Amino acid sequence: MVNFQREVIEQSFLKPVLVDFWAPWCGPCRVLGPILEQIAAENQDRFVLVKVNTEEQPDLAQQYRIMGIPNVKLFVKGKVVNEFSGALPRQAILKWLDENIPSQEAQQLKELLASEKDLPDEQLIEKLRTFVAQHPNNDEAKVALARHLVFLQPDEAEALLQHIRPGNEQWDAAQDIQTLAALMRFENNSGSQAAQLLEQARDALKAQNVAQGIKLLIDATAADKACCEELPRKAGIALFRLLGHEHELTKKYRRLFDMVLW
Repeated sequence: MVNFQREVIEQSFLKPVLVDFWAPWCGPCRVLGPILEQIAAENQDRFVLVKVNTEEQPDLAQQYRIMGIPNVKLFVKGKVVNEFSGALPRQAILKWLDENIPSQEAQQLKELLASEKDLPDEQLIEKLRTFVAQHPNNDEAKVALARHLVFLQPDEAEALLQHIRPGNEQWDAAQDIQTLAALMRFENNSGSQAAQLLEQARDALKAQNVAQGIKLLIDATAADKACCEELPRKAGIALFRLLGHEHELTKKYRRLFDMVLW
């Protein structure tokens, strides 16, 4: 029997507590239980796992409105902050945990990215290089580094992303970075107006004048969006996506780009 007050409520003021509400007759519970136990053993520094048998402690099931099992609730400072139901696969549980109980690694990366000043940000590049060296399996960090490097060292940026495949959460961002790498290596062999504008956009981005690079990409798209295997269109879309919806340059120029695009 679990002493819920001591093992969950009081403990959750010291460390997050994951409570697995289960029962011996529940098939999905028998699937989920060992997965949670293994993950908990691997993450003892992040949270504590407590298992509550709803057959033995129906009052707790009623108190926490357990309508079906397995039901997993996350307690922080005495309160339920999130939950999920059903026998989720291991990767889904790990993702859920990362979203709700950030690891020290994830928190460190979040703080690094929050310090971003410009795109590219050369000071941040060096910090991200160090972080990636310390955490070589962190794809989010590699994409963040490549996002800044692509304007200065496109080959190195692409090399960071070679292992990222469809299905990876970072796939779309990696594709956008590869598109911009193609722009940064672009050489004008046609002499067309759109190609000349693409070269100028490339040079502006190399000089870290992102606003001018955007304006020139808009001009290139207006001149011939299909030029050079649609590079003006693709590069414009990629650049806006890497900047993000809330970036001041996206807010200023995205509408104009869409107007020439369509």
